[in-house]
Amino acid sequence: MTTERPSPPLQAGERETLRGFLDFHRATLAMKCDGLSDDDLRRRSMPPSTLTLLGLVRHMAEVERTWFRKVINGEDVPLVWSDEGDYQVAYDASGSTRSEAFAAWQAEVEHSRRVEREAESLDVTGYQPRWGEEVSLRLVMNHLCHEYARHNGHADFLREGIDGVTGA
Repeated sequence: MTTERPSPPLQAGERETLRGFLDFHRATLAMKCDGLSDDDLRRRSMPPSTLTLLGLVRHMAEVERTWFRKVINGEDVPLVWSDEGDYQVAYDASGSTRSEAFAAWQAEVEHSRRVEREAESLDVTGYQPRWGEEVSLRLVMNHLCHEYARHNGHADFLREGIDGVTGA
């Protein structure tokens, strides 16, 4: 499997630029996982960390679900891997497979894209209970870019440790 990574637009409006960067970062995470077996994707970085590429994919499914569906769209849905709202559960990919994790992540990405497309503007708001504040779709899209960028940095190191592949 080879992931195609779209380039963000060089000249576009704010919304199209945010969409472009978010899709760029989503594709980067998928690229970091290309060509690896389930065992490779579950390989831990270094003790005491339990971080894995598959754990990152599962975590980002939870992040997409929470910010777009729960916060912006106001859906009352549990997390993908924890009915108790424990985000750490997603990082434990020891019993997970590529197909299970990627299916959940890709489904959440599609939900996120739908929520964003249907929003009237970037000024649409939703309630973020952890912060006790209303937040805009603009903030959510920027926050997701930040989340992916952080975790794609982790993915760089994880991938290099698995087979020496660097860059994206």
